[in-house]
Amino acid sequence: MRTSKVAISIEKATLEQLDRLVRDKVFPSRSRVIQEAIEEKLARLKRTRLAEECVKLDPVAEQAMAEEALSEELRQWPEY
Repeated sequence: MRTSKVAISIEKATLEQLDRLVRDKVFPSRSRVIQEAIEEKLARLKRTRLAEECVKLDPVAEQAMAEEALSEELRQWPEY
C-alpha cells in the first residue's frame, strides 16, 4: 500500500500515551499507532452508518422482497 506523509497537531497528553505504546513495543512506531487508530475509527464510522441505514428499512417490505426473490429462484430450479 502506498503511503503519504502528513503533519498533525496532537495534544501533549495524547502524544505521551502514544509514545508509551511505542516504548512498550505495543506498536513499532508513532506512525503505526496513528494509522491503526484512524483505520479503526473509519471502520467504526462505516459500521455505524450501515446500522443507521438499516434502521430505515421496513422489515415487512424487506421480508416480502426476500420471499419473492426466493420463490422465483425455486421456480427456476430443475426438479429431481
